[in-house]
Amino acid sequence: MNTVQKKTGTVDAKLFRSVMGLFTSGVTVVTYWADGKESGMTANSFISVSLDPPLVLISVKREGRFNNFVKKGDKYGITFLAESQENISSHFGGRFDEALEIPYLYEKDTPLIKGGLGHVVATTVDIHPAGDHLLYIAEIEYLAPAEQSKPLVFFGGKYKQIEAHSLGFGWFTSGEW
Repeated sequence: MNTVQKKTGTVDAKLFRSVMGLFTSGVTVVTYWADGKESGMTANSFISVSLDPPLVLISVKREGRFNNFVKKGDKYGITFLAESQENISSHFGGRFDEALEIPYLYEKDTPLIKGGLGHVVATTVDIHPAGDHLLYIAEIEYLAPAEQSKPLVFFGGKYKQIEAHSLGFGWFTSGEW
């Protein structure tokens, strides 16, 4: 069994990925403007950080294209993907499909993806180095539920389906927000 090597503080990369893959996560597409065109990346490293002020965080590889276009003060969008949007996740996750037409919508002059479960537009307030990634902390400027359907989830290195007993969004319907 592989374990953390305590002497040097290093972790076997394969073991790290395998264990972290046991954490089920939702899937998002983070969208932004790149050279005047909509662009995006698939991310499951997304968390809410604070309610007051309302902050979110995404983790981006240092060599990622996102870093060239989004700086402190810039906006980006986050769309929580629905189960039916696996092709969009794959497209923005590196399996580019030229034939795929991305159904964009815009809030606060920021691209988002139609058909997602929820949308967030946030302005970057801090960027922190963290190993081979950068952590983007951003303040929410726009927040709305969208289509209410099953979420796209990722577990064990693969997309998975979940059986939802209810949509879990009983606080309000889309017309009440």
